[in-house]
Amino acid sequence: MKTTHILNAASNLLGIALLIITGLHISNQGRGTIADEVAWGAAVLFSLSCLFSYQAIRQEARSELFEMLADRVFLLGICTLLASVTILALSNVR
Repeated sequence: MKTTHILNAASNLLGIALLIITGLHISNQGRGTIADEVAWGAAVLFSLSCLFSYQAIRQEARSELFEMLADRVFLLGICTLLASVTILALSNVR
């Protein structure tokens, strides 16, 4: 069962996404790029992944469905977080 691993990783990456958002707002760089909006998208996806993982643990009858949803949403969250970091890195090159 990989559900607990997804829950652990998604909650950690949720914290990283929120840290990026906070850092951008503190440094007033949130206005110049869309990196914070993309990071918010990643935070929402990681939150959904946590929710689906928790449901997979709690509801044994439908655990496979929730685990599959958690896994796919988690992968999408990773891609979104990568996009946010890439946008941030490219905007600081100029």
